[in-house]
Amino acid sequence: MQFSSRFTIAVHIMLCLVRFGGEYKLTSNFLAGSVNVNPVIIRKILGQLKEAGLVDVEAGVGGASLRKTPQEITLQDIFFAVEGQEQQLFHFHEQPNPACPVGKRVHLLLDAKLAAAKRALENSLRGVTLQSLANELAEDESRKR
Repeated sequence: MQFSSRFTIAVHIMLCLVRFGGEYKLTSNFLAGSVNVNPVIIRKILGQLKEAGLVDVEAGVGGASLRKTPQEITLQDIFFAVEGQEQQLFHFHEQPNPACPVGKRVHLLLDAKLAAAKRALENSLRGVTLQSLANELAEDESRKR
């Protein structure tokens, strides 16, 4: 199973807001050039990030900016903004056969384990801030010069 690319695009956008904020007008066209996707996709994701209280977006060519500091924003915040807090990590097949000894027990065996895996992912994402990623990006840029 694979999540959509919304999360990684959202992180890319947020890193651009940190890296280029104050230097450029961060419009959907500018951000689309960095992400290499259609600006419509950027606008949709910016809308989700705005609704979650992570960014401000000025209509027209005003551009986007962070609403919170990069230290206050975690990967979990970004994930929840674009994937939703109730996103299922695993999609369970709908109707296991109740007459089968495996089918009638598969939920009992897996549900708690899959919920624990989701919590582990969320805890891991909560431990990474946008600032820590921006710092890594800046260090990598410094090494490449």
